[in-house]
Amino acid sequence: MSKPKLLVVEDDEGLAMQYRWGFQAWRVVLASDRAEAEAVARREKPAVVLLDLGLPPDPEGVSEGFATLEALRRLNPLLPVVVSSGQDQKANMLRAIALGAYDFCPKPADLGVLRIILERALRLRELEEENLRLAAAPRASPIQGLLTADERMLAVCRQVERLASVTVPVLLLGESGTGKEALARALHDMGQRAERPFVAINAAAIPETLLESELFGHEKGAFTGAIRQVVGKFEQANGGTLFLDEIGDLPLALQAKLLRFLEEQTIERLGGRTPIKVDVRLVSATNQPLERQAAEGLFRTDLLYRLNAVTVRIPPLRERGQDVLLLARAFLARDGREFGRRLRGFDAVAESALLAHSWPGNVRELQNRVRRAALMSEGPLVSVGDLELQAPPEAAETAPAEPDFDLRTARLRAERETILRALAHAGGSLAQAARLLGVSRPTLYALLETHGIAVPRTEAQTHDPLDGA
Repeated sequence: MSKPKLLVVEDDEGLAMQYRWGFQAWRVVLASDRAEAEAVARREKPAVVLLDLGLPPDPEGVSEGFATLEALRRLNPLLPVVVSSGQDQKANMLRAIALGAYDFCPKPADLGVLRIILERALRLRELEEENLRLAAAPRASPIQGLLTADERMLAVCRQVERLASVTVPVLLLGESGTGKEALARALHDMGQRAERPFVAINAAAIPETLLESELFGHEKGAFTGAIRQVVGKFEQANGGTLFLDEIGDLPLALQAKLLRFLEEQTIERLGGRTPIKVDVRLVSATNQPLERQAAEGLFRTDLLYRLNAVTVRIPPLRERGQDVLLLARAFLARDGREFGRRLRGFDAVAESALLAHSWPGNVRELQNRVRRAALMSEGPLVSVGDLELQAPPEAAETAPAEPDFDLRTARLRAERETILRALAHAGGSLAQAARLLGVSRPTLYALLETHGIAVPRTEAQTHDPLDGA
């Protein structure tokens, strides 16, 4: 049963039996006409086909053989078909190759030569299937805990990985909810400052009157109510990283103090006169067009030049393709566990709605919608109503597709999705995922290889794998 299947389409019984006994390395299945060849191909899923062109009802011609070739190629474009014929060999060879045949072998065929051709065809099929598996599988992200299969987001992850080893200021540009803080934390955790503090502050969330004190601290008596000395975020982050979110909302007066820090690595507390030396890596972020703000006099041009020496642009969720479904399924699995709900996933209309929505709030909005749906869903499948989204018109108008009754494909698809959910649930820990799946770790490694799923770089997760995804 481990032998590859070879479908031989040949109406000459004697020659068909010769092929069966001559190809001992294959599990040979036979068909004698086009209808039988299609039926056997559907049922047996052969790896390679050996096709005679002279088939009934036109055994002396080639019309039925070429019709069979076209039918098999429609059935499975990846199926290699080796054509064999003893009639008008050059013309038939050219036509067969033009119709998508892998190779042509004239009759009478030498079995040794034919074995080599069939082995090469099998190897081509294996390589093409492996390429498809690799293309479909989410690639390993350099950043622990960030789920993505999108090329642009993977490029961002690789850029962050390279920047982690240096200390230059980094400006993260992206819409609200795209995971800027998660990337800032990755810059810290993957660099030499990982054991030192990571301090985050949102400039838009703090009143302007308090922001200077929050950032730089203040001395006792600096203002009414300042009854003691307070250390600011810069000093708290000394030796580590300060993440300054929404830097576009920073007042001009504080922009000057920030520029001085970038130039001299010193700060002054509010009400103080003594410069304080601090060793801090600054990572800033914004969703605002700083160049336009600088042109309008709302942001210092000299500060902008210092901040955007290295800029990382984060794509919004609506531009990340299938990441919407990848993240939604991971969020649903996590929320279902937390709420004790047995949720199998999203129905077809809900998935269409997830892909059609523009996601102005990006990953944060997706996370909140899925969490609410996990609570409100009345059945095992989350509906478009549970997500509080509009069904796209095409989803409502399109009739249900003809069901796929291929049990092997369905089992493989279900097995792959279960493994991905287990890995998401386990935060990338192979040991925990194996326990959830009820298999040994060697078995899980074999399953990961079978389904083309990248092995996590490390099983140690310090953060929730879905935070800021």
